Amino acid sequence: MRKNKAIIVLLSYSLLVFRAAHGALTGFSEEIHSPSGPTPQLLIQLLNRSELTDADYLQAGINLQSSLKRQSLLNSYSKGLKHAAVYGVNQFSILSPQQFKDVYLRAHPEKVPRYRFFQHSRFRASPYPQKFDWRDHGAVGPVHNQKSCGGCWAFSVVAAIEAVRVKDGGKFEELSVQQVIDCAYKSQGCNRGSTVTTLAWLKQSREKLVNKKEYPYKEETGVCQIFPQSHGGVLVKNYTASSFSGQEDEMSRKLVDWGPLVVIVDAVSWQDYQGGIIQHHCSPEHANHAVLITGYDTTGEVPFWIVRNSWGTSWGDEGYVYIKMGENLCGVADSVAAVFL
Repeated sequence: MRKNKAIIVLLSYSLLVFRAAHGALTGFSEEIHSPSGPTPQLLIQLLNRSELTDADYLQAGINLQSSLKRQSLLNSYSKGLKHAAVYGVNQFSILSPQQFKDVYLRAHPEKVPRYRFFQHSRFRASPYPQKFDWRDHGAVGPVHNQKSCGGCWAFSVVAAIEAVRVKDGGKFEELSVQQVIDCAYKSQGCNRGSTVTTLAWLKQSREKLVNKKEYPYKEETGVCQIFPQSHGGVLVKNYTASSFSGQEDEMSRKLVDWGPLVVIVDAVSWQDYQGGIIQHHCSPEHANHAVLITGYDTTGEVPFWIVRNSWGTSWGDEGYVYIKMGENLCGVADSVAAVFL
C-alpha cells in the first residue's frame, strides 16, 4: 500500500509539472480545492482501489500522461471559439482510449431511414420556441451512472419512456433499466445493445417496464425476471427511428412534439470532456454510445443540443454534455429515436 500511495503522489506531481510546462499553472491552486478539477484527491479516489495491482498503477500513470497530452491538444483547438468545450482530468483519465471504448462505448447502431417531413408533419398553431428543455417540465430524472456495465442503450431508452409518460400527463416515476438489460431481445446485456432493437422489442412483446425499486440496477447482466400481464407497468405502443442529418432544425421541432430523443453518437472524444459546447473533434463516423437529448438552445451565438449522459454527475457538466447544432457533430442526428406510449 505504501508503494501505491507513492505512485499516487508521483502522478499528482506529474500533473502539476505538466501544467506548469504548458503555461497552465495559473489558477492551479484553485483547482486543487475544486471538486470538479484535476486534483490529487481525484487521483487518490481513482487509484486507491484494492483490486489494482502494481502493474495497474504503473499503466494508469502512463495513461494519465497520455490523457494530459490529448487534453492539451483538444483545448488548443478551442482557443478563439465562443463557449468552447473544455477537456481535462476526470474519472476516465487513467484509462487508455481502448479501455474506455471497451467498457463505456457499447451501443450498437442500426441503419435507419432518412426522416421524411411529409410523413410526420402536423400543423402547429404556435411557433416553436428558440429554447426548450424537458427538464423544465419535470420530465427528466436524475443523471444515472452505468459504471462498468455497458448499458447506455438501456439507460437512454428507459429515460425517454419516463419523460414521455410525463409529457402525456402522467407522473414521473423511475423505471427499471436492469429489466431492459436482462430481458431485451437480441441485446447482450452489459456487453452490447441497440436502442432501435430494444424499442422494437418493447413494442412487439408488450413488455411492461416496472418500477426501478421492483427491479433494481445491479451493474451486471442478470437473469430476466418475468412479470404477469396483470402486473402494473409502462407499455410502449410505438416508436420511430430516423436520420435527421442535415435536418437538425426539424429535429428540434420533433423534440418539442415527441419528447426527449434517444440518439447514438460517436463519443470517443468525450473521455476528457468537462463542460462547454463541443464544436470540433467529434466525428460522426463510428456511432458507439447512446444518450438522451432533453433540449436545445438557439438563443446564443452557438446553438447547442442539451444531452443527458449516463456516466454520473462527476462527468461533464453535472452529467450533461452540450453539442453544437447544425453540423451533425458526433453524429448526433444520424440515428434519432422517439417513443410513443
